[in-house]
Amino acid sequence: RCHHPIPEMLDLPFLPFCVLLGGLGFVCVAFVSAWCQYWRGGFALDGSAQMFNWHPVLMVTGMVVLYGAAALVYRLPPAWSGPKLPWKVLHGSLALAAFTLTVLGLAAVFRFHNDHGTPNMYSLHSWLGLATVLLFSCQWLAGFSAFLLPWAPTWLRALYKPVHVFFGSTILMLSVASCVSGINEKLFFSLKNGTTEYKRLPAEAVFANTLGLLILLFGVLVLGALARPSWKRPDADSPDSCQVPAPLGGAHW
Repeated sequence: RCHHPIPEMLDLPFLPFCVLLGGLGFVCVAFVSAWCQYWRGGFALDGSAQMFNWHPVLMVTGMVVLYGAAALVYRLPPAWSGPKLPWKVLHGSLALAAFTLTVLGLAAVFRFHNDHGTPNMYSLHSWLGLATVLLFSCQWLAGFSAFLLPWAPTWLRALYKPVHVFFGSTILMLSVASCVSGINEKLFFSLKNGTTEYKRLPAEAVFANTLGLLILLFGVLVLGALARPSWKRPDADSPDSCQVPAPLGGAHW
């Protein structure tokens, strides 16, 4: 007889959790957009400070919210049965969309720095952020090669799958750390005189600090969902898996 590690009566439904998480992701994007629009002067494409404002918006949207959504595709119950290819394509497409927004976000900040004579890649935030993006690009290319191209042998997929899953969670954690450090760095640079000093905790600081906490909460909830045993796609090859009557596919990826 198969026993779940968590009592069924205490098990949380995944779809309501997704709705809650989706709402939180929307709030994160709305908060970073409102911060840049209301306190930082809005958006532009002319290399000004308003062009820089695209950087935090695109990074939060891509590397945190869209990337988190891509990570949870295989936790959706409809993904547990039938062919896996459509879900692989959805997972890869969401990750590619996240990467595209991330590249645009990097272009915005490099353009701003270059137009104002500001050195690039000198802060801990920039090092952490670029390392995350480079790791993400390697992760996507390796995942595409191993799981979407038909020539990849089964043994290679089985060997790489746990590595892919581990670095997926690691990249999300690094993305959250990059966004939070970037928010903090921007506040230190922007709030530094008179009554607006960061240490005096003006309204902008309260708002942006709250944004950082919301991003952190989003990342923690995604990582928690990925770690929850009852939300994982059942592995038909595992003797410990609890199979339901409906025909189920293999494990994640």
